[in-house]
Amino acid sequence: MHLQRIIAVAALAVITLAADAQQVVRSIEPVAQDLYRVTSGHYHTMYWVTPAGIVLFDPIDADTARWLKAEVAERHAAPVRYVIYSHNHPDHVYGGEVFDDPRTIFIAHERAREDLVRTRAATRIPELAFSDQLTLNLDGKTLRLRYHGPNNGRGSISIHFVDARVMFVVDWIVLGRMPYRDLPGYDIDGMIRSTREVLTLDWDTLVGGHAQIGDRKAVERYLAYLEALYTAVRDGMLAGKPLEDLQKEIRLDEFKDLANYEAWLPLNIAGVYRTLADQSYLPTRTDVPRQPE
Repeated sequence: MHLQRIIAVAALAVITLAADAQQVVRSIEPVAQDLYRVTSGHYHTMYWVTPAGIVLFDPIDADTARWLKAEVAERHAAPVRYVIYSHNHPDHVYGGEVFDDPRTIFIAHERAREDLVRTRAATRIPELAFSDQLTLNLDGKTLRLRYHGPNNGRGSISIHFVDARVMFVVDWIVLGRMPYRDLPGYDIDGMIRSTREVLTLDWDTLVGGHAQIGDRKAVERYLAYLEALYTAVRDGMLAGKPLEDLQKEIRLDEFKDLANYEAWLPLNIAGVYRTLADQSYLPTRTDVPRQPE
């Protein structure tokens, strides 16, 4: 009986630890005047406070949205005037229905909105969609939304707080950490192109939907990693090497300080390999050596 009690207590401790591990840590921190970064677990979003109302970005999920709605109401007198989706992925835009004030206008790129409609996404569908660029002028300050072409998911945009010199990008620029695993839903060419375009714009601080806040040098280093990864995989494929060999041979140790480097580098290689095989048909080209059967 004594042993059974010890086992039961130990099992209860394991269950308690598992439950604690599932608790999501949430916080709000200022980035610039009237501009805040919201953290929910390993996700980030933002909101901007203006006399004309609050502009809020990805709600992330219903639980985060309910928490954020209460926090914003307690901290600020202004109502939520706009909710803007960064792209179509549900782990960023679910929970939109929590912001149910009929005066709140939801905005997304037209490709993101189209995908949410077609897939019957269980979140609030944006009323306003744009194609290339949309500018909001509130209280004499400018917010500019830009579409840079495919990069991650559908309709993923950059969000530029012009006067604060802050850029917000979700998923396709990640600072201080490797790109996600085997790049599911990513377009490596588009990531490189879009990141180059963001670097031509006028800003000082970049906030990501994951990982760290950084400056222009951090984004330049991220771009250098993407370019080095793409080049190494492309050149290996052009030499006729299979994926397994590339995963063993490719090392980009100048970037080994990035979080998840050892675990995710082989996965990043697989993601680029898949893209070049699916989109560029590299393994089928006549100028690429064939592996012996």
